[in-house]
Amino acid sequence: METKTLAHSTAEKLVQYIREQQLAPGAKIPTEYELARMLGVGRNTLREAVRMLASRNILEIRQGAGTFVCEKMGVSDDPLGFTLVSDRRRLTDELMEIRCIIEPSIAALAARNATEQELTELEQACAAVEQCIREGQDFTAADQVFHTIIARCTHNSVMSNLIPVITRGVSVYASETEQECVQTVRSHRRILQAIRLRHEADAQQAMLYHLLYNSYRRTKDSDSV
Repeated sequence: METKTLAHSTAEKLVQYIREQQLAPGAKIPTEYELARMLGVGRNTLREAVRMLASRNILEIRQGAGTFVCEKMGVSDDPLGFTLVSDRRRLTDELMEIRCIIEPSIAALAARNATEQELTELEQACAAVEQCIREGQDFTAADQVFHTIIARCTHNSVMSNLIPVITRGVSVYASETEQECVQTVRSHRRILQAIRLRHEADAQQAMLYHLLYNSYRRTKDSDSV
């Protein structure tokens, strides 16, 4: 029990160290020897603490390279348990409802807060989707990147925890519905343009239209089956 308690305490100290040093996702933390000396614990305790944080997606252990701050710090790959939902059609519909609630507001915040660098990244993501479409490739992954960058543009720290829900919603929708390529290109361009021009209301409206159109197509496709 004492070892477990000490390991938990060490894990908390390690998280505090990451915060204080403002280590960014992907940053390498000090060696095991350095951390053990810094935190005043034995190596076995430190290893247990690191394993705890790795299980929480705070740290990532790379064999032969060291230990790094996780790219998706504190966020699991499936935070809401979508993998185990058997009714995929219902999941798709309910995810689309959630996206219609939150993503238009995300787009409006992005229009207000995006930096020039982020706008450039968003434009590149939009172009990547279009390139996939032109080449007849699956554009699901590129579409996820587009929506993820919009969420990052809000500069809202809570939004980073919503990104997995957003991107998972994109992939579930894509797997259940034949995607409308032409409309996707048009909608993405409208969203991008509104964000670039800092038109918050237009960005919100463009995102809502994009999602409602997809929702309508989803319902129409289901009714025709």
